Amino acid sequence: MLELDGADGGGQLLRTALSLAVVTDRPFRIESIRATRPNPGLAAQHLAAVNLAASYCDAEVEGAELGAETVTFVPGGRRRSSLAARIDTAGSVTLLCDTILPVAAVDDEPVQLTATGGTDVKWAPTVAYYRRVKLPLLATQGLDAELDLERTGFYPAGGGEVTLRIASSSLSRFDIDTRGELEKVEVFSKAAADLADREVADRQAARAASRLDEMGVPTEVASVDYVETASLGSSLLLRATYDHTVAGFSALGERGRTSEDVADEALADFDHFHAGTAPVDEHMADQLLVLLALAGGRIRIPRITDHVRTNLDLIGAFGSDIEATSQPDGTYRVRADRIRDFDEGC
Repeated sequence: MLELDGADGGGQLLRTALSLAVVTDRPFRIESIRATRPNPGLAAQHLAAVNLAASYCDAEVEGAELGAETVTFVPGGRRRSSLAARIDTAGSVTLLCDTILPVAAVDDEPVQLTATGGTDVKWAPTVAYYRRVKLPLLATQGLDAELDLERTGFYPAGGGEVTLRIASSSLSRFDIDTRGELEKVEVFSKAAADLADREVADRQAARAASRLDEMGVPTEVASVDYVETASLGSSLLLRATYDHTVAGFSALGERGRTSEDVADEALADFDHFHAGTAPVDEHMADQLLVLLALAGGRIRIPRITDHVRTNLDLIGAFGSDIEATSQPDGTYRVRADRIRDFDEGC
């Protein structure tokens, strides 16, 4: 059994451990979960991730309760193709998807997950980012998956619902090292229906499009939507398509923030990324590491964040030969060999 220390990381370390434990059939015990966070231990979304992974493979689990700082997870032999997970708070449904996505990506059978909770919340990929940036990028690596949005859930009520479908796929070796020229930036803007009279989604999109035009960037306003939700909120995604890759930059509306402020945040992130040379954005860098370890290959990322550093260490503990080396342009190249042969499936 692997003994893991979760003190220096957040929920990502737990999700990575769950995914890799199922794939490698390696049990683990993780201690000091989220120990440095203001509210350490398992929050609702982390507990939902543990229960989801356990349900998928019929695992034996100890410590699966709110606030627990130690969890033991022993994978079982059964695999379920239809899964459901519920977070009663606005905990992120896309992070639940990220728990099962790497596992299903190397499974022989299709997997479907229906998850409820927060769809557009802080510290997590929005549904638009997941659908329009992450999955299209992974499709170039052989992943056959789609995410359907049934209902949007903003903070604090949540109540959103998504369905992730992953078909039997064959991941190719990663080689995401160059991005090429910028083709265009698409703007996706969304707000609660109760904010339509204040034109929140329209103003977010107009501000982003106007500023991008001033920057000389080919721009398309792809969607402006108002949706029924349990809580007021808004979100914005800028999807930048390059010759060889795609990147995304999201921002969320909240009380006391103007629509223009939301747009300016996403624009600042795009501008910073575009000034560099990395082919994936900073948030995608962390999300790709588990899949990189399963398929092998290399990706080039903007920088080594704390999330990336702790994730690399944990993936290495599961047997991956994975390392990051600095490049002359200030980026980092992450290279990994496959943890194991998946010809026989999970």
